[in-house]
Amino acid sequence: MPYRIGPLEMLLILPAAAVYFIPTIVAIARHAKNILGIILLNIFAGWTFVGWIIALVWSITDKKQAS
Repeated sequence: MPYRIGPLEMLLILPAAAVYFIPTIVAIARHAKNILGIILLNIFAGWTFVGWIIALVWSITDKKQAS
């Protein structure tokens, strides 16, 4: 029998996903130069607290792309 996601689960999953992808959101909003690297680090190592912190710091400190 398949598991159905109810409203309570969605209320927990969506904010958790938003928090998980904060480094990616920051990098995109700041037009970071290394967006792809930050996204990949966030996806593959963000589940570790250290990987998430590194991605966040990188997204904040990365230089912006030239307009």
